[in-house]
Amino acid sequence: MSKANSTGSTGTRRPADTDADEATGSSGPGPDGSAQDSAHGAAGERLSTAPREDRPETGGVPAMGAVAWVRWFWRQLTSMRVALILLFLLSLGAIPGSLIPQNSVDEMKVEAFKDRHTTLTPLYEKLQLFDVYSSVWFSAIYILLFVSLIGCIVPRTGQFVGQLRSRPPGAPKRLTRLPAYTTWRTEAEPDEVRAAALKVLRKRRFRAHEAGDAVAAEKGYLREAGNLVFHIALIVMLVAFACGQLFKSEGGKLIVEGDGFANTQTQYDNIKYGSLYDPDSLAPFSFVLKDFVGTYEKSGPQRGTPRTFEARVTYAEGADGPDRDGVIKVNEPLVVDGTKVYLIAHGYAPVVTVRDGSGKVVSRSAVPLLPIDNNITSSGAIKVMDGYKDKNGEKTQLGFKAFFVPTFAGHGKGQMFSQFPALDFPVLALSAYHGSLGVDSGLAQNVYQLDTSKMKEFKDEKGELLKKMLMPGEKLDLPDGGGSITYEGTEEWASFQISQQPGNGWALGGSVAAIAGLAGSLFIQRRRVWVRAVRGADGVTVVEMAGLGRSESARLPEELGELSGALVATAPVAPAAPEEPDAPDTPGAPDTPDAPHTDGKPITPDAGQDPDQDPDQDQEQDPDQDQEQDPDAPEATNEAGSRPVHPAEAPAEGAEK
Repeated sequence: MSKANSTGSTGTRRPADTDADEATGSSGPGPDGSAQDSAHGAAGERLSTAPREDRPETGGVPAMGAVAWVRWFWRQLTSMRVALILLFLLSLGAIPGSLIPQNSVDEMKVEAFKDRHTTLTPLYEKLQLFDVYSSVWFSAIYILLFVSLIGCIVPRTGQFVGQLRSRPPGAPKRLTRLPAYTTWRTEAEPDEVRAAALKVLRKRRFRAHEAGDAVAAEKGYLREAGNLVFHIALIVMLVAFACGQLFKSEGGKLIVEGDGFANTQTQYDNIKYGSLYDPDSLAPFSFVLKDFVGTYEKSGPQRGTPRTFEARVTYAEGADGPDRDGVIKVNEPLVVDGTKVYLIAHGYAPVVTVRDGSGKVVSRSAVPLLPIDNNITSSGAIKVMDGYKDKNGEKTQLGFKAFFVPTFAGHGKGQMFSQFPALDFPVLALSAYHGSLGVDSGLAQNVYQLDTSKMKEFKDEKGELLKKMLMPGEKLDLPDGGGSITYEGTEEWASFQISQQPGNGWALGGSVAAIAGLAGSLFIQRRRVWVRAVRGADGVTVVEMAGLGRSESARLPEELGELSGALVATAPVAPAAPEEPDAPDTPGAPDTPDAPHTDGKPITPDAGQDPDQDPDQDQEQDPDQDQEQDPDAPEATNEAGSRPVHPAEAPAEGAEK
């Protein structure tokens, strides 16, 4: 308890100088008989005539309980600031997913990236950067954003529905305080003016009703509707993307010209499913690659750029559907029963024939090779696993490392790399091995690489590795009558991605709705207009019109001018009354100021409400109830002073701002 309360029970407070004495540590006069100065240092700053409050001594901020922390966290999560931060983090998280190869898109590119970047690979694997969209951190951002949007939308939807069910609030007592205002006198009856105002406002799609001696109208509700549509569309997009990941199937297949594909699990080179996908729900269809057509720019700075890049196929829906012709282009997939077939890559497959020492054909096939540059320089392996016997009649396996260029520069013109992507001068380089390919070990093996750890080299006459460059029709003879391999020609292959991903239509619809909602929330302005018509002291009707923008709107005065012009047609301006001589100035009387402002903003009559306040926080106002005003505040006037303003004198843009 303070000393003030302990001195008596009357409840009187001590004078300021006594408080000051306590603050300075003094309770009486100094040694020289004079009172000590009470304004020393920081003590003087605490001089006040206000009563002292008794506050309990606390050791710090009171601790928050578990429920309080949960409420605080929920308020933060559902705030617009946190939602924008999460949306920004989601955008940042998608950047490594587009720059770093992803296992869900192309595992071979991921392996090649790991081979080239041995230092970064362990770090990327720990951060799950090769599987960004299924990583823990990306999923956490995704879920938090989803919850934040729902927590933001639900209460705002309830508020918006309440606003739609309510009526625009009644007119303020002093319309002159509003940022856009005009007035005139008319000989029409007040009821006629209000009825005409209702008709004019409703014709311009205002929600209007008559409240007392005025008409209240409001327009621009689609602004908040657009805001809600934008947020709901974001949720639809998030749900669509989530369903697409959970219920998707995605696989790849490399097909050589003339070969086909049936949509069954065993036909895929690789396939992945979403966690909730049923593998038995693969859509039944098949297609055959008839021909691949690729043309390229032959000259200029864009030499080698593809001009035509399409796969011509014959496909059939179901097990016994009729054959149909189709063309698959880049970004123009073939759609069959909800499944999309994309063209993602192209290359060459040299056709080779392998014979044993007796001349018997052991193998004849088109072997796809993988491109290693933009001119489709390709490498791979040719493997003969069964049917070959060496000169002693023993079964063995053959392997050839293959290097192919569709356009060879010629001997003595540098390294063997293609000069152009088209088949202008194809050359196949082979090096031969024999032994065990390692395919019987039970371990998975890359079909484009040759494991020579258990194989021996064929030797040429110089005792070196047997190798040769072949053009179409040429062959490489194996030593000691071991047979031969002939380069017959070249086929083309195309790689396809077959994906079934539900929710794409919903995602597209959500994107369109989000753009439309955002445009509405940005460009639609919400505003209110009031029209008051009352009979003046001289029996002539006085019409007042005022407007208030619920958001920044530069067109509000202009719109108010258009409305007043339309209303003047029904309530024309009355002839001007003869002017009376000006009254002499009263000494000491204050000048009539312009409409008062607070912090540079017009004072509205809505109980001190800021005109720029969020419209979601509007409260219904009783149109028949006058609002309390400061009795000491001067009466606000328009630019013409206390005289009503003729519409010609108050420009069409409205009145003062």
